[in-house]
Amino acid sequence: MKTKLRNFFTMAMMAVMSSALFAQGSANQSYWVHEDVVKPGMMAEYEAVCKELIGHMKTHNIQGAGWIATNTSDNRYLYVSPIANMADLDKSVFKELSEKMGQEAMSALFARMDKCYDTEQDYIIHLDADLSYQPGGIDQNPEGQNYRKFHYLYVTPGNRAAVKEKMKAVKNMFASKGSKVHYRVYRSGFGTRGEFYMVAVAAKDAVDHAQMSKANQELMGEDGGKVMWDLMNNLLSYEEYTGMMRPDMAYSPSN
Repeated sequence: MKTKLRNFFTMAMMAVMSSALFAQGSANQSYWVHEDVVKPGMMAEYEAVCKELIGHMKTHNIQGAGWIATNTSDNRYLYVSPIANMADLDKSVFKELSEKMGQEAMSALFARMDKCYDTEQDYIIHLDADLSYQPGGIDQNPEGQNYRKFHYLYVTPGNRAAVKEKMKAVKNMFASKGSKVHYRVYRSGFGTRGEFYMVAVAAKDAVDHAQMSKANQELMGEDGGKVMWDLMNNLLSYEEYTGMMRPDMAYSPSN
């Protein structure tokens, strides 16, 4: 069993969570993220094993544990748990699950998962409410909107201040126009590959997102286009990914 894989489920179970904690994040909430880059031909088996594990979690109602999950179009599965500080990474309720489902059974479950991917990584990101545009309050899981667009805006130490100012200008433009496209911004933290802002946009599905984007472009007009172009011109690089929130692969304990 891979040590890092064991650490993933150890750390993912560390946070005492409720749906409200993820729905309304604090202005500077930090999150621990684990990514599994799953082999294309192993996705079905990987999901089956993960759901089996979640089934054991629910059966035994493991407390002090919880995460939300998403998967992206490039076969990455991301598990996200809130943390108060780095010390939270040392907390574990893994022993409770091991005792209740049995060490041998749990080891066998992880062994099946090991073969589904060759690459995994762990890092921390920070919600930036000041740069996010969500007038009704920060909500990571708007009801009925599981479709996601993830925009990664990479910056350098030398231009991070300029990029931040450009992102403030974008938010101000959205607010002044009353845009219906809401988004949350996260800053890269410890363990990330490079420095970036990640912008997450929620929608019902791909069609809904396309319609919202078209309407937003018309609303912003020429001035909005200039503001966005000014931001893009200051980036080191840019990446965009499609994703889906996976409530069937998330976990929170019952009260």
